Amino acid sequence: MQDWHVRQAARAMHQGGVIAYPTEAVWGLGCDPYNLTAVQHLLAMKRRPMHKGLIIVASDTEQVEPLLAGLTNEQRQKVLATWPGPVTWVLPDPDDIIPSWVKGKHRSVAVRVSAHSGVKALCEAFGSFVVSTSANYASQEPARSKLKVSINFRCDLAYVLPGELGSMAQPTQIRSLETDVLLRS
Repeated sequence: MQDWHVRQAARAMHQGGVIAYPTEAVWGLGCDPYNLTAVQHLLAMKRRPMHKGLIIVASDTEQVEPLLAGLTNEQRQKVLATWPGPVTWVLPDPDDIIPSWVKGKHRSVAVRVSAHSGVKALCEAFGSFVVSTSANYASQEPARSKLKVSINFRCDLAYVLPGELGSMAQPTQIRSLETDVLLRS
């Protein structure tokens, strides 16, 4: 049954829809990062300005290999030591692999390779990485229940993927690869 739901969620994203799904700590909103209309819809739902940028999440390092290719061996090892796992790295994107509407005002992009089984299955079914942002209005607490997601976004969602949150109490940390600064703990 879960496989069917994952395929439906991936199909909804391929058709330009925004979906909700459980992640490591909170419910997330996701869409196809290469579909400008879908990303704009997601940002409007969250009331989040585009210039802030969004996170992309992948099922494995192969899905984000083009972003890793330009890293030094030391940088690559630092990133890979934390993946799959709950660390989002802000990586340089000098070749503009990721669209500007995902990166916002930045030349870099926030990337995570998730260890959460549901997120991994979703990215695998979609065939690529997806946008992953917390399911909440900007500046509000992230949703920790399917009910909260439904109350806030039910009319705007193409699909809600059933599943369980991971065991983390807080959203994943975000680190800058270039400065090694912890941007979110």
